[in-house]
Amino acid sequence: MNTETEGTLLSFLVLLALGLEPAVIKANPSNPIGFITLSVFFAALILWAVLLATGRFKEIPEKPAELKKTFLTGLFATAIAYSLYSLGTSMSTAVNSGIITRLEVFYSLAIGWLILRERVSGKALTASVLLFGGVFLVLTQGKWITPRKGDILLLLTPLFWQLGHAVAKFTDYSPLTIATLRNTFGFLLLLPLALMSGIQFTGLALAEGVIIAATQALWYASISRINLSKATAILTPAPAVTIAVAIAFLGEKVGVYHLLGFLLVAAGTLLIAFEESGKR
Repeated sequence: MNTETEGTLLSFLVLLALGLEPAVIKANPSNPIGFITLSVFFAALILWAVLLATGRFKEIPEKPAELKKTFLTGLFATAIAYSLYSLGTSMSTAVNSGIITRLEVFYSLAIGWLILRERVSGKALTASVLLFGGVFLVLTQGKWITPRKGDILLLLTPLFWQLGHAVAKFTDYSPLTIATLRNTFGFLLLLPLALMSGIQFTGLALAEGVIIAATQALWYASISRINLSKATAILTPAPAVTIAVAIAFLGEKVGVYHLLGFLLVAAGTLLIAFEESGKR
């Protein structure tokens, strides 16, 4: 199996887990900041256990300069992004959350082109237009209305994910080590806010911790093999899983604009997911 195929398959595994995540966050009955802080803590514990068991932790003292980069990844992609994600989903719906955050491909294309010098083809730009159209339909529901506050927070969430991912691409640690340190620093940064707002243990926080740990370890393994923009695009159909779970377990309603928006998002994904990774 070549590197391109491996990276693509890993991204599809992340897609399945990400589809569940908005429903888990929306079902949370506790304070959003306390919930995500506890979830990140559980994720860090799981990843540290694996890191210690595999012996990968030895690379941390061997390359201490890389700690600064993992701190930035923890700041952007965990502390800031997951705060926005948890708050935004709590003020919106799981379906909206699942679809709106797929706007991540716009940020990934821009950051990939500007910072990582990744190639962006005309096909990728066309795909981006379709993705934007899909998210726009979900935001407006076919009317010229002001998006709800939660939706605005969800629009900002993937920007900080991508800033963290861009830093991770330059980090000379294994994917497992990056994910472990990202959540460790993210938890430490979130903890003061959680202590002020309140922390309450729930089984959903543990479930979210497992999702975070699994998706991040697989994600960094994926983007170490293929373009950031391609890996991000593959995740775009995740809302299909979210929609199914939200209807079945949360009783959420899915309207025609949700479905049209998702179809545009899926169409954009098909245009870009099978492109070869390359540099400009």
